Amino acid sequence: MEIKLYNTLSRSKEVFKPIKEGKVGVYSCGPTVYNYAHIGNLRTYVFTDILKRIFTFNGYKVKSVMNITDVGHLLSDADDGDDKMVKAAAEQNKTPEQIAEFYTAAFFKDCQRLNILRPDVTPKATEHIQEMLKVVRDLVAKGYAYETDDGIYFDISKFPDYGKLSRANLEEQLAGARVNVNLGKRHPADFAIWKKAEPNHIMQWPSEWGMGYPGWHIECTAMSTKYLGEYFDIHTGGIDHVPIHHENEIAQVEAWLGHKAVNYWMHSEFMLVDGGKMSKRLKNTYTVDDLIEKGFSPMEFRYLCLNVQYRQKLNFTWESMESAKTSFKRLTSHLLSHKQSQNRTDKKVIDEIMKEFHEAINDDLNVPMAMGVLWKMVKLPSSKDIYEAALVMDRVFGLDFDKISEESQKVEVPDFVEKLAQQRFEARKQKNWAESDRLRGEIENAGFAVKDKADGYELVKK
Repeated sequence: MEIKLYNTLSRSKEVFKPIKEGKVGVYSCGPTVYNYAHIGNLRTYVFTDILKRIFTFNGYKVKSVMNITDVGHLLSDADDGDDKMVKAAAEQNKTPEQIAEFYTAAFFKDCQRLNILRPDVTPKATEHIQEMLKVVRDLVAKGYAYETDDGIYFDISKFPDYGKLSRANLEEQLAGARVNVNLGKRHPADFAIWKKAEPNHIMQWPSEWGMGYPGWHIECTAMSTKYLGEYFDIHTGGIDHVPIHHENEIAQVEAWLGHKAVNYWMHSEFMLVDGGKMSKRLKNTYTVDDLIEKGFSPMEFRYLCLNVQYRQKLNFTWESMESAKTSFKRLTSHLLSHKQSQNRTDKKVIDEIMKEFHEAINDDLNVPMAMGVLWKMVKLPSSKDIYEAALVMDRVFGLDFDKISEESQKVEVPDFVEKLAQQRFEARKQKNWAESDRLRGEIENAGFAVKDKADGYELVKK
């Protein structure tokens, strides 16, 4: 069954054609490990995880590479400001190596909690300086780069296709350039591939241009081609990478190699918070730990992500998390009843459902549609076949359906809710119906429903 992917470069869905039959190489821009990853970052890695799972589901052998940026990513995402690693090290009174080690471990812990499969290769920028310098030297030798007082810059005028990914108008960029542009640059959009370091800069390496450190964009070019070759299938990232980082990657790698390096560029859309931008200034960059502290599991957040197609903005609210939690609980309750059933379902019915599922995931990762197929299936009469089919689907969803049990379905009831329920039970015994109704209202406001039984009551999550 063919796979269709939306290629940002062509602005269209294309039938995927692998470079090597039965194999696919995927490079994903990884984290800059100077702080905890927030849920907006992690949504992108859920997307790349689903991409890998879908190819595996279709029988491909996938080689996935994701870099770890531990040097060279400046605060502006371009060529301005301090290095994010250096700034974090100064603020926390640690070395850049200590900062990188701590936040890399934290990142992979979050990925594990979200069932994001670890990439096959996770190269660190600081361990590939010589590969980066080779690219820089070659670009200078070919006339694509030039030296200034503060570094080596890529000359975009030498690359006629510059802007083809973002479709930016360079004349408009020039007209709107900042007043304080780097006067050593030939064009405001020229970008650094190697920066000369100040004597007190704590991350620097020797080069023929003196001590320095790599530009952010050159890192991905050097590492992607080292591990996937000079021509590979897919490059992924967040939509914010399109106008600068990936535009610059395309220019430098194609100038360096003399040919196209990537067939498909794929990007995950932004996550909004309460309909607006997520930013540290607004203090709405939540982490996985923040979700857990609020009573939500990582799987409930993953479930939220899977219900919005990767090319659509996802609006995060605590209300949407509550809805995801409730919906996920209902889904797993259905699955538990199928798991415990001894009944069977006609194979033709299961085959037709699986065909719908397969068509959905292969249509540009339409996981929300695939989730709809799952919901349609679990509402059928209880059957062990349905649970087993759901396990097959979960190879893509990654929602731990195999861990569903009666124990996992139990909801932890806060002490104050249990106390309210007990008070209501006593009020009912005394036939104080007004007080019973009032306490029911408080219990419901806390997110629980109380079901009366002959010998007591049962609390269930709404």
